[in-house]
Parts: sequence; structure tokens; C-alpha cells
Amino acid sequence: MRQFLLACSAVALHTARCASTYSVAARVSPLARSPSRILARSRLVAVVSDAGLASAAATRAYDVAKVEAKWQAYWEENETFKTVRRPGYPKKYVLDMFPYPSGAGLHVGHPEGYTASDIMARYWRMCGYDVLHPMGWDSFGLPAEQHAVQTGTHPRTTTAANIANFKRQLKSLGFSYDWDRELATTDEDYVKWTQWIFLKLFHAGLAKQSKTPVNWCAGLGTVLSNEEVIDGKSERGNFPVERLPLRQWTLKITEYADKLAEGLEGLDCQPFSFSFLCAKRAGKRCV
Repeated sequence: MRQFLLACSAVALHTARCASTYSVAARVSPLARSPSRILARSRLVAVVSDAGLASAAATRAYDVAKVEAKWQAYWEENETFKTVRRPGYPKKYVLDMFPYPSGAGLHVGHPEGYTASDIMARYWRMCGYDVLHPMGWDSFGLPAEQHAVQTGTHPRTTTAANIANFKRQLKSLGFSYDWDRELATTDEDYVKWTQWIFLKLFHAGLAKQSKTPVNWCAGLGTVLSNEEVIDGKSERGNFPVERLPLRQWTLKITEYADKLAEGLEGLDCQPFSFSFLCAKRAGKRCV
């Protein structure tokens, strides 16, 4: 197993190096991404990858700290993964689900998903596409609010510190994000656009207030989702939760049920379960 992992590391590292050099060269010369050259480079990567497998198995040595630090510094200095839009070239948007920057830092589920999307981002770059692969932070959250209540520390302070830690951890994993496109949902420039969208929905008659049964937690002073309630108590703090009709803003997403279902037709990249979920959430009856 150790030999296998070392071999995989050698192949992945070599592929990343080729992607880095290839991406920089392509910005200088568009001819570098011609189909014939792409094929030639792919064959070269395959040949050298085979050599990397043999080398890794033979040496059983891989200085992670030294090698990763070297290439990550190179990528950052040369802006290897910077998003550049070139007229006439195909494009891909590879978007990850933004994490909530908790004080605990990354957990194993984060890099598990991000590794898969990063593979696709690197692949499309090597195929000649202009790739937008950003990272950001879903940074509004109950934990920061409760930490502020308990310690008196402003949520902005703890959120900024947690984001810095998450960013450090993600960078150490070598993902090919364009960090110039980084954003957080707590950024004022971001919030103003969410408010703009809400106003558009409101003026279109798609947002209204009504009394709706919700999970009210007096201990936390907020409404909780079903997933945040366990056996009648809040997941965070273990406070009692009761079902009460409270005035809430609701959005009439059912108005778009038919349009959503029509848009999902013909998308062979989406599994049936995803299509079913989207339609169900929008109020579309599925057969």
C-alpha cells in the first residue's frame, strides 16, 4: 500500500508540474494549446508518469514538505492558476461548495470533495480551456454568534481569523484556486448584491411575509433548520426547541418549478436523484 501511495504521489506531482508549465506557456503562445500539441503533451505525461511509478516504487522516498513547498511557491509567484479570459477559447467554471470557516479548521470531508473538483479544473486547463476555479467562504453562522455571546469577541474578528486558517490549510494542500477571486458571504460588497436580488424578488411579487411553522430555539434566539434539531433540542448548545408559527419571509420558488424541470431535461451530467431533488424543492411533482 505504501508503494502504491508513493507512486500516486509521483504521478500527481509530475502532472501538476506539467500543468503549471503548460498553463504559463499557453498564455505566452496560444499555439501551445493546439490539438496536436495537447496530444503530444498527453503522451509525454503518460510516459513520464510510468517512469514516476517505477521511481517511486524503487526509492520509497518523497519529501512532502520540501517538494510541496517548492511547487506551491512557484505556482503563487507565477500566478499559474490565475483566470485569464482569451477571446475565442472555450471556458469552464469549476465551482466548489464554499465551506463555513469554523474554529476547528478543515475536516477530512473538505479535501475529499475539493480534490475531485481540482482534478477536473487541472484537466480542463490542459485541454485548452480557460478555467475559472474560485474559492470562498460561507461565513455567516450560528457558531460565530454564540462565540461572541460567550466571550464578548466580535464575530468579525473570529470569522476573519478562521478564514485565514482555512485559507492556509487549503493552500498547503496545493489546490489550483485563483485566490484573486476569493470572496466571503460576510463581505459588504457581497451582501449588497444579495440585498439587491431580494429587492428584485420583492418587487416582482415573489417575496412575501406570512406565518409559517418553524423550529424556534429561545436559548439561541433564532430559528433552526430541521437538520439542526436532534430529539427536540438544538444541535448546538442542546437547548429546547419548539414548533411555533412565526412571521417569516418566504420566496415563491414554486413559480419556477416548470422552468426548472425543463432546464434539467437533456443534462446528461446530472444524476436522476439530483434532478428529482431540484424539482421537488421547487414544488414540481415528480413521477
